[in-house]
Amino acid sequence: MNHMSDPYADQVAAYLRHLSAGRNLSQHTVRAYRTDLAALGDYLHAADVSLAAVTTADLRRWLAEQQETGMARSTMRRRIACIRGFFAWLTERGARDQDPAAVLRAPRASRRLPHTITAEQARRVLDQAVGDLEDTPRGRRDQAIMELLYAGGIRVSELCGLDLSDVDAERRTVRVLGKGDKERVVPVGRPAMDALQAWLAVRGSWLPSGADLSQVRTAVFLGERGGRLDPRVARRVVHERLRVVPGADSGPHGLRHAMATHLLEGGADLRSVQEMLGHSSLATTQLYTHVTQDRLRSAFQQAHPRA
Repeated sequence: MNHMSDPYADQVAAYLRHLSAGRNLSQHTVRAYRTDLAALGDYLHAADVSLAAVTTADLRRWLAEQQETGMARSTMRRRIACIRGFFAWLTERGARDQDPAAVLRAPRASRRLPHTITAEQARRVLDQAVGDLEDTPRGRRDQAIMELLYAGGIRVSELCGLDLSDVDAERRTVRVLGKGDKERVVPVGRPAMDALQAWLAVRGSWLPSGADLSQVRTAVFLGERGGRLDPRVARRVVHERLRVVPGADSGPHGLRHAMATHLLEGGADLRSVQEMLGHSSLATTQLYTHVTQDRLRSAFQQAHPRA
């Protein structure tokens, strides 16, 4: 928000407080909206347009510029949703007479199929990663990260948000806080829980002098300085480990996609997978059925004599 004028910045700050307090949005979404509104503020500042003077044409020009940068359709949809909500809120509060964003329409959501790795690639990634990792606190932490992301299909943000009280070693489950602060309990299996227990056994020796003890008492995964592990660091760990198997580096979300696809291929029902992933809509989970159908179709075409 470097270039936002004070009136704009003040309204944005008030709106974000409103979202955090009253809309039950995740902190991840609020941060994304802050970025979106900062980008709009920079544009309005450069165009010398005040908040009170913003028109629908101004917003459409800004969105057109965003689209020309090759921005993903999902990001465009979020940005439009963000500014529609912002200007509707301003209008309701009497800060504007008319809502210039009310007529904006988001592009249709892409039905692009998620990229995923095969069960064999996943096995090789985890076995290779385990083999390469030294038996050090860092090695055990990184092994637990890999195993949990694949076994539980949890998001990186959910993994980094895990507290010690969320782990049930006896039942082999973890309790995660997902999008919209929705809580769910996810089974993770023996290998993942064993890896997690191995990390927790040496977690205390990871701590440097002067560590942030407030995080040490609660966070499962710690960073170099003793605080809660940053999601960016976790993503870097995953990319490094996935690269050991050619074609497997689909990032942390690739492990989540792989878990869902492999469960469905193994006969799990769609509703159970939806619950484990924390999807609010079954339609999102159904994307994975297309992935498995594509593999069946490919196998048929390669093997059937009358394909």
